[in-house]
Amino acid sequence: MDACLCSNGGSNLFLLRMLMIFCFCNFVANASFNVTTIRFNEGLSPLFGDSNLVRSPDGKSVRLLLDRFTGSGFISSKMYNHGFFSARIKLPSDYTAGIVVAFYTSNGDVFEKNHDELDFEFLGNIDGKPWRFQTNLYGNGSTNRGREERYRLWFDPSKEFHRYSIHWSAHNIIFYIDEVPIREVVRNEAMGGDYPSKPMSLYATIWDASNWATSGGKYKVNYKYAPFVSEFKDFVLDGCASDPIQEVLEASNCTKLNARLNAQDFATITAGRRAAMRNFREHYMYYSYCYDLLRYPTPPPECVIISTEQQRFKNTGRLKFGGSHRRRSKRRNKKNLSDFVNNESIM
Repeated sequence: MDACLCSNGGSNLFLLRMLMIFCFCNFVANASFNVTTIRFNEGLSPLFGDSNLVRSPDGKSVRLLLDRFTGSGFISSKMYNHGFFSARIKLPSDYTAGIVVAFYTSNGDVFEKNHDELDFEFLGNIDGKPWRFQTNLYGNGSTNRGREERYRLWFDPSKEFHRYSIHWSAHNIIFYIDEVPIREVVRNEAMGGDYPSKPMSLYATIWDASNWATSGGKYKVNYKYAPFVSEFKDFVLDGCASDPIQEVLEASNCTKLNARLNAQDFATITAGRRAAMRNFREHYMYYSYCYDLLRYPTPPPECVIISTEQQRFKNTGRLKFGGSHRRRSKRRNKKNLSDFVNNESIM
């Protein structure tokens, strides 16, 4: 619980309210999506660094390693015209500065000058500091208009697996962590080609990004801690497989499948999950391009300006010190932090 809440709360009514929230929100946050998982070889293939890609004997999980010689990665065997893409991921432990673990969709190999992309990028950490990550999206090669949001995690992602998911439809894009939405982009006409619209593959990679990943490149990869290991399992590839060359001819084949996907519980954010998203963004988002008036004097058309967020981010899109606007208790451990997110998720 936040330090400021602790200082003001003490009444039985407050404690009772928090207990009720805790019980109800655990139900909301822990309600699993109805998805079907696959083994690695049922829809995925090595991309690079084959010697650093280690599959489990049962084929249900894969480890991606980074050492001083190479990183590694995998790619979906097919491209998809919209879909739901997900995996349970455990990130490298100890000192991981300069390392990027990415879980994303892209078609850059096919559309080199006008590619689309949706990203989860985990940006490494210094031992003892909270992990930071970003989401991003590009449409039609709009790499000069990055749409980054950066956040801290409320748990240690190297200790256990957590599910990271991307829902992509013709209407909206939702990024999820453990069934809690953290970001939604709703398509509108003003976005034009900036909204991802061409078939994409799913990727996962681990690589050396010493020049920018941690504190803008201040902290580099230290290979005395190598190999760095990230593990993936419980894969979900649920979408309309599509040949980008035959996109027009096959578009009609996706109609029924896309309708089924859009009827799933992950396609629409419920009231409870929207409140959870609001509270995540309030406490753990520390940069948003929508409020960065130095880069974008006029926010891009998909931005929904929320007054409370705007007050916190001022004109730079960044929170002071890169953290929450509230003072936090130094005594809070990681378990308390996780409980706080659960307790607040439907307020």
